[in-house]
Amino acid sequence: MRRRAMLALGAGLPVASVARAQGSAAAAWPSRPVRLLVPFIPGSAPDVIARQLAERIAPALGQPVVVENRGGAGGNIGFEAAARAAPDGYTLLLGTNSLIINPALTRRSLGFDAFRDFAPITVAFAMPHLLIVPPGGPDSLAALIASLRARPDQNYASGGNGSGAHLAAEMFKARAGVQATHVPFRGAPDIVNNVMSGQVQLGFPTLATATELVRAGRLKALGVTSAARNHALPNVPPIAETLPGFDLVSWFAVMAPAGTPPAVILRVDAAVQDALADAAFRARATADGSTAVGLGPDRFAAFLRREAEIWGEAVRVSGATVD
Repeated sequence: MRRRAMLALGAGLPVASVARAQGSAAAAWPSRPVRLLVPFIPGSAPDVIARQLAERIAPALGQPVVVENRGGAGGNIGFEAAARAAPDGYTLLLGTNSLIINPALTRRSLGFDAFRDFAPITVAFAMPHLLIVPPGGPDSLAALIASLRARPDQNYASGGNGSGAHLAAEMFKARAGVQATHVPFRGAPDIVNNVMSGQVQLGFPTLATATELVRAGRLKALGVTSAARNHALPNVPPIAETLPGFDLVSWFAVMAPAGTPPAVILRVDAAVQDALADAAFRARATADGSTAVGLGPDRFAAFLRREAEIWGEAVRVSGATVD
């Protein structure tokens, strides 16, 4: 999938001129290391994915790709830094669905706009959330729904107000017609620890956070939030089998500041696509439950609009706000 040169560089240029311009820009770039901004702390899921990608695509680009963490404010600090960076190809962004969730959560203008300030390159990976209960909890999604209807005073854990785990739980409550009280914590590890101990009755961490605990029998998984089963836990059904249409998945994408030369966009996309086509790299990168996507720039923009609608609905249903 490649953006057409005429659309990318302007319809006023002859085809031969477009080809020469692209070839010249691609040949000159990069002449020094490229930084990949990650708007989250080291060790987070976006950080792990960014470092795997950076190591793999650096040889194709001919320069080191250096991961730079700019965590804080739910990702907003890193997103704003990327939006303000020079569009010269030397700053890339590891974008996530927080890029479109955060503006929907706040009552004030942020320092970035997902559609105006970034050039889409590749949606590299996606990861569902996992509905978990304690080891002695309900054995099926239907049984959990029945339990919540009988006892609406039960609690669910999230990684914070407006987090993916919070929004997934609120969408589940709305679709299932049940009630449960939100107990926000600081992150996904707190979700699994408090569900595992029985302090709360359910939670929706990302699949990677809970997979090994489910396999060890220390947590029980009742459903994944993706429309299809996940290879990491193939026996766990999608929530959509019980609640048709349920589909909320976190994603990880490579982006650049708006105005980055199209030749650079195409070259980075090609490097990521080659990485995802490498069976050994794909197996290593998806062992935690991530799914390789490889959605290039020509389809990324439409994907982003759809995701804004999906997660925007989740924000509205949750009633979550961040001042």
